[in-house]
Amino acid sequence: MASHSDTLVVFFGATAGANGGKLGSDEREIILLVWQIVDLHDKKVGKIQRCLVRPDTLELTDQSKDETGLTVGDIVQAEPLDKVLQQFQQLVSSELKSLGRSSYTLCVDSPLVIRQVLHPEASKKNLILPECFFSFVDLRKEFHKCCPNTGPTQKLEVSSMLEYVGLPAVSEPLMGVKEVRNMVQLVLCILDEPYKHKFSCVETVKYKFDSGTCSKKEPVDNETVIRARGLPWQSSDQDIARFFKGLTIAKGGVALCLNAQGRRNGEALVRFINPEHRDLALERHKHHMGNRYIEVYKATGEEFLKIAGGTSNEVTQFLSKENQVIIRMRGLPFTATPQEVLSFIGPESPVTDGAEGLLFVKYPDGRPTGDAFVLFSCEEYAQNALKKHKQILGKRYIELFRSTAAEVQQVLNRYMSTPLISTLPPSPIVPVSVLTTPPFLPTASTTRDCVRLRGLPYTAGIEDILEFMGEHTVDIKPHGVHMVLNQQGRPSGDAFIQLKSPDKAFLVAQKCHKKTMKDRYVEVFQCSTEEMSIVLMGGTLNRSGLSPPPCKLPCLSPPTAYAAFPTPPSVLSEAALYQPPLLAAPRPPQTTAHSPAHALAYYPPHPHLYMNMNYTAYYPSPPVSPSTVGYFAAPPGSVAAAVAAQPHHHAAASSPVLPQPGALVRMQGLPYNTGVKDILSFFQGYQYGPEEYSSLVQMSEQARSLIQPKEWLCL
Repeated sequence: MASHSDTLVVFFGATAGANGGKLGSDEREIILLVWQIVDLHDKKVGKIQRCLVRPDTLELTDQSKDETGLTVGDIVQAEPLDKVLQQFQQLVSSELKSLGRSSYTLCVDSPLVIRQVLHPEASKKNLILPECFFSFVDLRKEFHKCCPNTGPTQKLEVSSMLEYVGLPAVSEPLMGVKEVRNMVQLVLCILDEPYKHKFSCVETVKYKFDSGTCSKKEPVDNETVIRARGLPWQSSDQDIARFFKGLTIAKGGVALCLNAQGRRNGEALVRFINPEHRDLALERHKHHMGNRYIEVYKATGEEFLKIAGGTSNEVTQFLSKENQVIIRMRGLPFTATPQEVLSFIGPESPVTDGAEGLLFVKYPDGRPTGDAFVLFSCEEYAQNALKKHKQILGKRYIELFRSTAAEVQQVLNRYMSTPLISTLPPSPIVPVSVLTTPPFLPTASTTRDCVRLRGLPYTAGIEDILEFMGEHTVDIKPHGVHMVLNQQGRPSGDAFIQLKSPDKAFLVAQKCHKKTMKDRYVEVFQCSTEEMSIVLMGGTLNRSGLSPPPCKLPCLSPPTAYAAFPTPPSVLSEAALYQPPLLAAPRPPQTTAHSPAHALAYYPPHPHLYMNMNYTAYYPSPPVSPSTVGYFAAPPGSVAAAVAAQPHHHAAASSPVLPQPGALVRMQGLPYNTGVKDILSFFQGYQYGPEEYSSLVQMSEQARSLIQPKEWLCL
């Protein structure tokens, strides 16, 4: 028998939408509850009780009408869910008393009615469920223990279990009554000879999510992690746990994702205790949190550890206190002291252990970032602290919002891995000779597995495009979203998306063509990666056909009259290896038969060197979060504005060439009166020594008239 009861209450529920194996997947409300008591000692059964429930939305799907036999007129006079649950308790207690029993456990044919319907609906309606709904036995699992040869538990149904033990199904017209009577037959059968079964596998529903930390060395099963997308930015881990109410999330299993600026991007990785709960979570795809629908996708343990895992002893010590509410403060003055922060929060919100309950986020060199985390012992103190949101400390307003243990770890990991000088790239681990292709640039192919989006709003971001794609986001290849920017680095209104197959691309083009995004309709065309690559490299694709990249582009192209110095292949410098995500498309240098005596070295004539013709913002596709837009630094080139050595000796003598290899960088937004000395001063500390300035300035004076504002410079 059940470990803490002497009776079972066989329980069944139906909703205004999908039922059976899809129960609860469409967020529909409960409209029917049926139950019957079974005495485990005397093997007696009570009276079947059938109650209709009035939902808040008086609407039934055709499927529900056919399966339940109910209409809106039947349920409009019924009691709401909270009243029906009170009635359930009273009737069960009264019947138990007449049987001389004191406790009971719910018995269901699958966990869906409890985990996917009852708890989520009660959570949305702010109802407090009776304690009996936090534990139950699954008849399928109990039956599988008696009869292990019946196949996987997930595939068992009441009809197949009855057939296995040789019992006929009950003939009953009323839905709910039929299912309960069949379940009671099975319970009595396995209680009797030859099975003599003892009901012992009691499942529980957790009351509250447990926060905590996760080590990077901790093994995480890939089949237990999901990615939730579209979350309100102010959501906490408790809000996410509430969205998945009824399912059990592992301790510390909610990790909010941050963008490159340290702000939440509307995504979270959630880790459940087992694959069964993960699969139930996937059924909540596009369920609502408030007025927003949340997308739910599969994720991996590696992705979860990347976000939530950490090795910082400081964080571990800070989060070692159990059941603490965490608040994040952002925008603190860099000079703020612990006492100033405590005074700002105020005595009505005492911080746990005073200054020890504060964790200031710093760069590796000890400089403050303006972020801090604060611990509070209870919800009341945290709510009082949140009232200080956007109040002034010093001369800055401070943002306060709920946080999580995983976010603390993620923010610390992000800042501690940031270079001390952000303009200097990381040192290369393994030297490489050349970049053969731009990273993430797709391989040209005639396979039409891409779509082109044309006419996007200029304010559209990656989240808008993913929302526009809707259910088709799951078909996007990794690194498959390319937003095309114009020569000024601004959105052009175009984007290319790589799909998993031509069929998927065709389907997207059919379903999404002229669909609206932000009051604008967007044209969607199927295309190939070859066509996409040519457009990304500066070509055009329109009704007139495909045009290759132009030979010349104003400002971005060096004059063809000036040949480039041949530079021997060399190891990439640190600057060349730094690759923030923005593609620079290649174009071979132009040569001419009529070259002047002094040729200006813009770049070496190697096919592997990339000049900028068009810009493509790179965004990782689902399930990876969007990253910050930046620039790929160019591969190694000749020194900027160096004067070519020609056969004429007098020209060579007056044209010193700097022998050091350089890296091609672009400076955009320079004042029009900027001189070479201003640029050298801007890069002071990362360039040539003082003894080289004179030759560079002399050489740059000769090239001044040839370089336009906002041009590519080689420093």
